[in-house]
Amino acid sequence: MMNDSNGKTLLLLGGAAFQVVAIEAAKKLGYRTVLCDYLPDNPGQFAADVFYQVSTTDVEAVLNVARKEHVDGVLSFGSDVAAPTAAKVAAALGLPGNPPEAVETLSEKHLFRSFLKEHNLPSPESLTVTTDADPHDVLTQLASFKKPIMVKPTDSSGSKGITTLYEVELEGLTQALAHAAEYSRNKTLIVEERISDDRPLIIGGDIFVVNGTICFWGLMRALRDYRLSGLVPVGEAFPAGLSQQAEQRARQVLQAIVSGLGIRFGEMNVEIIIDHDDTPYVIELAARAGGNFLPTQLSDVSGIDLIDANVLCAMGDDPGDTAFSSGGKNVFTYVLHAAKGGKLVDVSYAKELSEHLYREIRYAVPGDQVTGFVNATNAIGISFFEYDRYEDMVQAINSIEESVTVTVAE
Repeated sequence: MMNDSNGKTLLLLGGAAFQVVAIEAAKKLGYRTVLCDYLPDNPGQFAADVFYQVSTTDVEAVLNVARKEHVDGVLSFGSDVAAPTAAKVAAALGLPGNPPEAVETLSEKHLFRSFLKEHNLPSPESLTVTTDADPHDVLTQLASFKKPIMVKPTDSSGSKGITTLYEVELEGLTQALAHAAEYSRNKTLIVEERISDDRPLIIGGDIFVVNGTICFWGLMRALRDYRLSGLVPVGEAFPAGLSQQAEQRARQVLQAIVSGLGIRFGEMNVEIIIDHDDTPYVIELAARAGGNFLPTQLSDVSGIDLIDANVLCAMGDDPGDTAFSSGGKNVFTYVLHAAKGGKLVDVSYAKELSEHLYREIRYAVPGDQVTGFVNATNAIGISFFEYDRYEDMVQAINSIEESVTVTVAE
């Protein structure tokens, strides 16, 4: 996509490995790039034109950088924690952005649950508590909740800090609250009923909004490893395999959220559970692109460069035609991970699976120390597969845990 950048500067928040693609896309489009990241060894600094070792959650520090560098746009690509900062900085400087209040609502689970209830949209029964709440009091308030329940920090992502309790008793609840508190920056937790569904179908993927309307529908089947917690995504498959009714209802709820919050533009990451009567419970709608290279995967499927579109929208420029609804290819990703920690020895694929591997990204190589897969930060890499027939892809997904072997030495 050609673009007349006119020497404009884009401020990017976050320089992790999966965020480098956004820096590279901005430079390809002719923009000058400024990066903020608190880690001194982030890989993005080697791609950006200018680097500041600044925390992406420090609004004033990022705002100072933005003013000093005379930026024309700000983008938090694939980062939950930086999304509110991007919105606040854009608003303060009159740059393209989504309403800070809307982004804050999407970034904190208790605010999002309240929004859903206020707008009569499907939402699980929930209770908001502080990290210093007395577990005895919390237990009393949960008396009417259906089991199982989930205890979560309200401002973290990647399934960090989450516990599922099948029996609600004081000791287990106390431990779950303490675990969630370890991952909470805002000192606010949420306890909610776990939505049960009699089909192992959780919907993930990304949507893209232009001028307040969802024009790109990248709804995907979210894969889980049920040998472990079953909570952390280990891949995404397109198409999702939704019934026509379920997909239509999911689309209606997502557009209602976007319209109700006044979201103007950008890629948004989705997590939806479809219950037995096709009611879509939107667990999360994050104001950023999905992780695990989801924009790359959906660009493969649709032929639309979503990374370019993110950059162009953040700069107030025309992202071009981003309309996508169905069709495309049969593809899925698999997040390479180890069940236990140790030294990585090897990653291997069954022959019938390896024939469909078209891209592999590694975060660790043999000899590196890896940790057991508890949340998204423990990934070893990600693999991309493509099939001619949807049925063959589903069969491969159903046997994926036997077809990929990650060998780790203690």
